[in-house]
Amino acid sequence: MGSAQQQGELWGARAQDWAELQERVLLPAYEEVLSRLQVGAGTRLLDVGCGAGLAARLAAERSAQVWGLDASGALIAIARTRVPAGDFRVGEMEELPYADGSFDAVTSFNAFQYAANPVHALQEALRVTRPSGRVAMVVWGQARDCEHAATLAAVAALLPPAPPGSEAAGPFALSEPGKVEALMSQAGLTPQESGEVACPFEYSDDETAWRAISSAGPLVMAIRHAGEEKVKEAVLASLQPYRTNSGGYRQRNMFRYVIARA
Repeated sequence: MGSAQQQGELWGARAQDWAELQERVLLPAYEEVLSRLQVGAGTRLLDVGCGAGLAARLAAERSAQVWGLDASGALIAIARTRVPAGDFRVGEMEELPYADGSFDAVTSFNAFQYAANPVHALQEALRVTRPSGRVAMVVWGQARDCEHAATLAAVAALLPPAPPGSEAAGPFALSEPGKVEALMSQAGLTPQESGEVACPFEYSDDETAWRAISSAGPLVMAIRHAGEEKVKEAVLASLQPYRTNSGGYRQRNMFRYVIARA
């Protein structure tokens, strides 16, 4: 039993806002990783935790054959409309429904760390990757390099207590250089290269910022626990230091990628 049931329900609760407003903040990371993987004509690519399919669409625009898996049926429905030629399924990242060696590359943009057992999820990614194929994992950069950390901290204070015996790792648990590499090595992969990508979060006004930020799974959980009014107040207060002259907001953030060979 993995994490799909709980995570799928949380991340699918505000799927349209995620697809329209928040998913795009990772565009620089999508583009960088797809370029590093040399995704192009004939590449068979699986995006695990594909969300609403934006990274898969970018890969398809490079003439790749794309597959995507996500825990949320609502997000998968959007992905299917974005990439009609792709193969998108609802499923569990720790039990991938694909044959051994099916793909040239497997990507995970801020997703593997949500698995109940990230090493197991990476072992599954390795299993479905062809020999000498590659697996890419993207996580938050270190908190000191991410201004959105202030917003995440405000939300964390409103989340329900973690169940007894569980480990609430937090969004920056794998941010320090070497941690993702260690997980990949433990799973049997061979890390080859890593880097950082700037992904600023930009919102034109309060309502856009709220709709975008509140579409993420942890925000949905906080809202259900503490109430929407309280969470919205905390989120907007956390954004005030990042207000722009135009009245919107801009938070500078770094994301870290590691690419390993199967």
